[in-house]
Amino acid sequence: LIFLTQFSTQSYKTGQLFYSYGLIPSVLMGHKQLPMDLYVLPGWLTIFSSMFMHGGFMHLIGNMLYMWIFADNIEDSLGSTKFLIFYLLAGIGAGMTQVLMDTHSQVPMVGASGAIGGVLGAYLINYPNAKVLVLIPFGFFSQLVKIKALYVLGFWFILQFISSGGGVAYAAHIGGFISGIILILFFNKKKKEKKLFLKVHGINELYYT
Repeated sequence: LIFLTQFSTQSYKTGQLFYSYGLIPSVLMGHKQLPMDLYVLPGWLTIFSSMFMHGGFMHLIGNMLYMWIFADNIEDSLGSTKFLIFYLLAGIGAGMTQVLMDTHSQVPMVGASGAIGGVLGAYLINYPNAKVLVLIPFGFFSQLVKIKALYVLGFWFILQFISSGGGVAYAAHIGGFISGIILILFFNKKKKEKKLFLKVHGINELYYT
């Protein structure tokens, strides 16, 4: 909905929207200031606004595909509220990793990829043996193959290190993935503590719907 809203605006076509709501390292770190006609939010808020922006339909579709495949299991495990908190925290980790790579960069970063990287990291921890349907090209032909998430996500993570260029914030992907791995350990711990509490006090968790 946010993408469709921004896509219809003139500022999207001119690129001004990305400078106003995208995460710009030099602005966040106080090295630069936006012109008044571009200033909409304080720099720290663009960490969040940038997560809900996309550069085009293919950018959006690619991110939503990863969300569709991996995020539902994590949300089912954590619950919607905790998942949202987890997602935003992973996005912060991703954004700050990209910022720290070059604090003087004036290039705005937009997209959900970093936060989704956190979801992938969480999936790797919680469901390493789950089978993921992968399309593998063989020349002119392609084959759908089920592969363990451990291998699929491990390959994805390694790919972020060896890829470069193309206007992709690979550092954000890496930072989000690592943030997700760390965060899910804390979220899992809280969940286990709740289950232990319920068990000790003789409460059936089935009653809590």
